Amino acid sequence: MAALHLRRRSIVYSRAFTLIELLVVTAIIVVVTAIILANNNRFGGVVLLQNLAYDIALSVRQAQVYGISVERYGQTASFSSGYGVDFNLSSPNTYVLFADTSNNGLYDCSSPGDASCELIQATTISQGYAIQSLCATPAQGVESCSGVTSIDVLFKRPEPDAWISINGASCTGNLAACQESARIVLQSPRGDTMGVTIDANGQIAVQQGTSVH
Repeated sequence: MAALHLRRRSIVYSRAFTLIELLVVTAIIVVVTAIILANNNRFGGVVLLQNLAYDIALSVRQAQVYGISVERYGQTASFSSGYGVDFNLSSPNTYVLFADTSNNGLYDCSSPGDASCELIQATTISQGYAIQSLCATPAQGVESCSGVTSIDVLFKRPEPDAWISINGASCTGNLAACQESARIVLQSPRGDTMGVTIDANGQIAVQQGTSVH
């Protein structure tokens, strides 16, 4: 009887978890959960960054459609205004859709309350996302992000081509100042990047993981 009792106890012990085994299993579960949550957060951040990039691309496309269709600006304004989007590193959390009433290819609104203000819509970038840098490619040149503080992309009828001006130098008044392309680099709070490229021929593209040089 004593031998049988000891045998039953050994069977019970062999089927139970020891404290060390429970700790190991718990640690594995915690690590796996942390990895899943981290990947999920990063995936969500990349999705939001991608949505932001496409929102900007759609705003540029909206300016292009307005420019080609000659959308009237204001109640008494003529139909001759071009339409564009302004990006400025002094306000990395905002970009502006504007009507070029001054016909210089630049956003000239110093204050939204100004009667002559060209502002149509200002979009605020939130949740820690921002415009990281602005890049431009001059005619017959190489793209550079150094020293580019502002980009104005304008569309005027009848062509869908983009007039790309940088740093407040009007492209419409000086063809030599026109850029072949512009790139707006966006960054998430985690450091992921995505770019929106506008070519002078009017093409708009979104690229993930773009570099700055």
